[in-house]
Amino acid sequence: MMTTDADDGNAAKDSTDGSPDRKVDRFLRSFIGHDLRCVSSFDGFVNRCMYRPVDGAALGVARILFGLAMLIDIPEERGGGDLDLRWGEPRDCRFPLIHSMEPPTLPRMGLVYGLMWLGAAGMALGYRFRVSTAAFAVTYWYVFLLDKSAWNNHSYLYGLLGTLFLFTDAHRCCSIDAWRDPASSGQCVPFWNYFILKFQFFVLYFIAGLKKLCHEWLSGYAMTNLSYHWVFVPFRAVLGAQLTDLLIIHWFGCLFDTTVVFFLIYAPTRRVATVFASAFHLMNSRLFHIGMFPWVCLTQLPLYYSASWPRRILSREPLLAPVSARETEATQDTWGSSRESCEQQNHRRRRKRWKMAIMLAYCSLQLFLPYSHFLSPGYNNWTNGLYGYSWDMMVHAWDTTMIGVRVEDRNNPGRVQYVAPYAFTDNDRWTKHADMAIQFARCVERNVQLEKAWSPERQVAPRPVTNISVYFDIWCSMNGRFQQRIFNPNVDILRAPWSPFESVDWVLPLLQQLTVRRTDMRRLTDTVLGWSNHSDVMFIADFPGLTLRNYVANELYNVSLTVLNGTVRVETDTDNAGDTFQPKTAMVLKSGQSVPVRPGSFHAIETIGRFPSCYMYTYVNRTKELLEENSDDVKGKRSVAMLPLREEFLHRWENFVRFTLNVGNSFLYEFYGVPMPRRLKELVLEG
Repeated sequence: MMTTDADDGNAAKDSTDGSPDRKVDRFLRSFIGHDLRCVSSFDGFVNRCMYRPVDGAALGVARILFGLAMLIDIPEERGGGDLDLRWGEPRDCRFPLIHSMEPPTLPRMGLVYGLMWLGAAGMALGYRFRVSTAAFAVTYWYVFLLDKSAWNNHSYLYGLLGTLFLFTDAHRCCSIDAWRDPASSGQCVPFWNYFILKFQFFVLYFIAGLKKLCHEWLSGYAMTNLSYHWVFVPFRAVLGAQLTDLLIIHWFGCLFDTTVVFFLIYAPTRRVATVFASAFHLMNSRLFHIGMFPWVCLTQLPLYYSASWPRRILSREPLLAPVSARETEATQDTWGSSRESCEQQNHRRRRKRWKMAIMLAYCSLQLFLPYSHFLSPGYNNWTNGLYGYSWDMMVHAWDTTMIGVRVEDRNNPGRVQYVAPYAFTDNDRWTKHADMAIQFARCVERNVQLEKAWSPERQVAPRPVTNISVYFDIWCSMNGRFQQRIFNPNVDILRAPWSPFESVDWVLPLLQQLTVRRTDMRRLTDTVLGWSNHSDVMFIADFPGLTLRNYVANELYNVSLTVLNGTVRVETDTDNAGDTFQPKTAMVLKSGQSVPVRPGSFHAIETIGRFPSCYMYTYVNRTKELLEENSDDVKGKRSVAMLPLREEFLHRWENFVRFTLNVGNSFLYEFYGVPMPRRLKELVLEG
């Protein structure tokens, strides 16, 4: 991954000697721009390669563009525009990496965000670069660690890039610092400044590609129906929707991630690779709501070109004339020789070696972390680890159909309360991870204890509920599989054991034996969807001894339950008496048998026998029919813009305005005691 700028192409050619060393040397020069001596010893790696002086112009431009991207990202995806909604409600559940971490008050959180934004601005301008970049990196990681339910691969990447820029000399060019004191340090930087940033993007692409070399991705189950987006119209016209999903999205996506950096390193293929990479990221900016991630990747592509390309565009001479490797080594060995003693030079060389040893340790850590999940099995579930540092981008597609949160009063058996799943959080990431489930259960316990007693009809003073149990009944599907439970619904999560270093026994395993039935599920889905425009199907699997209690809404009709595998006992509530389920009739169904289900009634499905069961509901949605009928007269009046650039700009501007108001109000409250206004989530959702 040792790349160099295009100036290296001017290095002297080797002789025509056909010895193996010469061949290797020519290969290294043509591919990575360095000779064999750069990798033959550690001193050669340090002095001839990593500390070779290069122009800092391209690094300065990369710093500016990254800083500008963060100025947009902080009010947007970091939540600065909704600072009052995200951090202002004390009852909201938090999911910090360290469970004992607690966020500060809303006004102080506003000051943290304000400092982060000022740090990003200072980094982009190159003003007091070290201080500004440190302010951005520290506050960014603090906010990052406060809420792992918001982790993404790109949010992790931003923190890494901010930290890496902190230790580089990216302020030597194109900065206020360089303008104020141009003679202080010159405008050249050691080559490792470029290397470490390009290595980080190598990890981003290559590890993401390796994670896609799995059956889930290569079989086309991760990103289904994405081909219907307008960006794939040319491919869909030639290949059709299914082949576009498989060949272009899955296969080519895997091939792109695993190879693009190598093509960017190699000078003859660099321009073609840049075109493909640019098209890839521009398409992603239209396909997904991932904020500034595609644009950050685009802004760092020029790092693979000449370190002097900004000067060439401005028709200015490059700072450093091309020098041979031998001259570079001599320069490195004689720098400061007239001013330093031998002892001082040896000390400087030792510092270089230690810096490069630390850099190599960081590189090794980045290669290890995506595969380190065996060290922390407590964070593993159907997938390994927390989402973010694993670089398994888009490999797992989740579909959550039901989230049941049941709270029982242990002092009054039989008293049960159901909590709305989104009452205290805005996302359902916690439903996939045991550690976050523990945190959510404790948050529910805290909020329930603040409520009054559950029996307001009693003529007694309300009392807090202090001894409760919390149970989760969560149904998820991963990559087109059956809907199934992810947690044991009979385990009290408040008293469930959890440790980062031990496997979680109350996380139910993924029913891998039913994975092979996804082909049959696709075929059955196509058949049911072909009945009418409003027919639909749902596939469910359950474990032996567990019971699904379900209610069929009145807006559904022609509802049928069909067993695909295993044996189940179906109990129906024929009297439909109120909100409670009282079984009246029971029947046993085996594989291939069906039974109609009456809308507006409860029923229970218990899996009996030793093996899991799987079954499907087929139904017609009356609500969709009515919506289609009512929308016939307005069809064609509203169209979705292919490139809603104006709407996106206005949305980001509104975020920035709200962000400025939130930070300003936080400042006024903390320093002058001015009351801080705050929006209510309920009013925002209604609006």
